[in-house]
Amino acid sequence: MRLKPWLQNGVLVMLLATLLGAGGTTAYRWDKPDWVPEPVVPTDNPMSTAKIELGRHLFYDKRLSLNNTMACATCHQQDQAFTDGKARSPNIHGEEGVRSAMSLVNLAYLPVLTWANPNQKHLEKQLLVPIFGSNPIELGMEGREQALFTRLQNDALYPKLFRRAFPQQQGVINLATISQAIASFERSLLSFNAPYDRYKYGGESNAISAAAKRGEGLFFGEELECSHCHGGFNFTDNVQHSRLPFPEIGFHNTGMYNRDGKGAYPPDNTGIRAVTDHPADEGKFRTPTLRNIAVTAPYMHDGSIGTLREVILKHYAIKGKAVNDGHAPSPLRDALIEGFAITDAELNDLIAFMESLTDQIFLTNPQFSNPWNASGVSTTTTQAMHPVMKAHE
Repeated sequence: MRLKPWLQNGVLVMLLATLLGAGGTTAYRWDKPDWVPEPVVPTDNPMSTAKIELGRHLFYDKRLSLNNTMACATCHQQDQAFTDGKARSPNIHGEEGVRSAMSLVNLAYLPVLTWANPNQKHLEKQLLVPIFGSNPIELGMEGREQALFTRLQNDALYPKLFRRAFPQQQGVINLATISQAIASFERSLLSFNAPYDRYKYGGESNAISAAAKRGEGLFFGEELECSHCHGGFNFTDNVQHSRLPFPEIGFHNTGMYNRDGKGAYPPDNTGIRAVTDHPADEGKFRTPTLRNIAVTAPYMHDGSIGTLREVILKHYAIKGKAVNDGHAPSPLRDALIEGFAITDAELNDLIAFMESLTDQIFLTNPQFSNPWNASGVSTTTTQAMHPVMKAHE
């Protein structure tokens, strides 16, 4: 597949910086087209190619889990836009969680990071929850921070990667450097080369089908109301970037459940009400991006809807899935969830549009892929630069 010029240039810039051995002080150039604004990055964790490369190794390393069975990448797989294809992701003990793994696409532009916690605004802090959290347990490393540091320090590769990424801290391996490296890698996961991008912003009139063009009209039209919550360049109403004076944040109740006639959701999955304790927040979840949505099934916060067709017909078109489950429409649902009529032809067109948001280059980009081979050896250019590095044990 042909890379766009901006993507080619970005790859060359990152490769050049790596080959020069510029370390943690390299000025970073975002790998994005000009029509996309620059993300906002914490001042205490500026981007660098060395941090990204270290973070990529950590992201795919199962030694970040208690029993060496799971990595961040276990629930966030590149070919599925960094989701896992499961309704609810299991933990290290095989126990099923309560929510579906969210896509990590364009995290750098999100002011809030999880399905149902409006206080999780910083990647460096949020990513510590799945690694060290206990309610629920995910990777299970609570209380074993020092054991993790020792695992990484005793590895033949990591001390060198940490020194390159954090030269001013002498390559110290601690919670701060681990979280900053993984956060840097996650912020680098930008996806702006879908067929729709090439059609809308790249001047390629034939990049999407006639059906997708008709679907675009439906998506942005007033009858379906899709774009009110899934608008903007990232197809969500949660956004922050360098051109905005303040972040925009959206949590919504889409009427999925109405267990008691008053809008009740399952007690273990009540949305941001679990954080705010406000009854009006029952069932409110963060609006996910629709970028690469065709490869992230099953859908919704609990993975309870299997296909895009069902999302449209058995949820949004009928004022919420609660109706399909035999209940009245939720009185707590968002005012925009009023249902609509849609023909089979229109449904196919709408799905064709959403499929045009799939960025195949993003899903296969080697910069985002697993750097470890089956034998546990790093396959990146880092080893070529440093011949003394030995295999990852």
